[in-house]
Amino acid sequence: MACISYSFKTLCLFLLFVAAASRPTNKPKVFNVRRYGSKPDGKTDNANAFTSVWKSACGRKSGSSKIYVPKGTFYLGGVEFLGPCKNPIEFIIDGTLLAPANPMDIKQDIWINFRYINDLSISGSGILDGQGEQSWPLNDCHKNPNCPKLAMNMGFAFVNNSNIKDITSLNSKIGHLNFYSVHHFNITGVTITAPGDSPNTDGIKMGFCSNIQISKTNIGTGDDCIAILSGTTNLNISNVKCGPGHGISVGSLGKNKDEKDVKDLTVRDVIFNGTSDGIRIKTWESSASKILVSNFVYENIQMIDVGNPINIDQKYCPYPPCEHEQKSHVQIQNLKLKNIFGTSKNKMAVKLQCSKSFPCKNVELIDVNLKHNGVEGGSSTAVCENINGSASGNMVPQHCLN
Repeated sequence: MACISYSFKTLCLFLLFVAAASRPTNKPKVFNVRRYGSKPDGKTDNANAFTSVWKSACGRKSGSSKIYVPKGTFYLGGVEFLGPCKNPIEFIIDGTLLAPANPMDIKQDIWINFRYINDLSISGSGILDGQGEQSWPLNDCHKNPNCPKLAMNMGFAFVNNSNIKDITSLNSKIGHLNFYSVHHFNITGVTITAPGDSPNTDGIKMGFCSNIQISKTNIGTGDDCIAILSGTTNLNISNVKCGPGHGISVGSLGKNKDEKDVKDLTVRDVIFNGTSDGIRIKTWESSASKILVSNFVYENIQMIDVGNPINIDQKYCPYPPCEHEQKSHVQIQNLKLKNIFGTSKNKMAVKLQCSKSFPCKNVELIDVNLKHNGVEGGSSTAVCENINGSASGNMVPQHCLN
């Protein structure tokens, strides 16, 4: 109804104001951890305060929530953020989250763990400081059955339609970011850092995941920059810098029963700098499962003084004794490697050592140019075992495919 007099105009304006105020807002409610008793003094354990913030944000019945960690150093014991939540949650970390230096003070496998959540967004300029220096000398599980359990920095399990952006993970006690049964997840602009001699500090580790995007990320660790395990499908990696570390590794695979296929991997525009390996697929020589590794594309990959630029190893057995009579039951097929270039520290730049029982099928090399830059002298070489495929374009070293 039109407002036809001054008094009616006043009433109409009032009613419009009330109507606007009663409309639901699209702005998320902000939960600042400081208002829940958190102290950025680097020594007070804020685990209970962070858990309280999470419960309030996760349980909010309408509208999205934003948890904010301001600048400052927040000491944090092991904490788990559980869903499902009522609505999307944005978790902004601008401060430093500081783990206990003593590994015994974290009573769980993952220091900061997100589980059973949809529509989670983590971002900010903050740092996850795992304080791993005291833990690295204790990492001797390959020879000590009583070795202590060490906590990874951050984990995601049964988390879907989510993302993490711009965060830095520093000096984890073991791995940095762990993903299990995660689907439709983007990792962008993340920095992951640990010394090259810090044991088992994998950058990104995932299993039974699908539709994951990793881009514009810098990783330097003491183990795999990215470890791709059983059941991972539809993984896209682009614009990643890796080094130091052990490269981008598929596996190890085949050791355990009930493992699942790994397929549909794309790796593009990646730089490996000073890593022990670059492109790496490793399956156990004595395998307990028969699985398929298929539909991989590696394209526009630069190697800078990499130990083993291209390494398919189906005789993987890092700790003897090894059962050499057994052959890997993992079938590798449909691999394309295109425009792979740079320098190799080892003379043997291309290792394609496949299973005698299940030879690699349909491996395609296009424009591979890997020059030897090590102390041995001489040109780079290649070795092929039990593999069928083709090669075209510029090939250095000379290919060995049938």
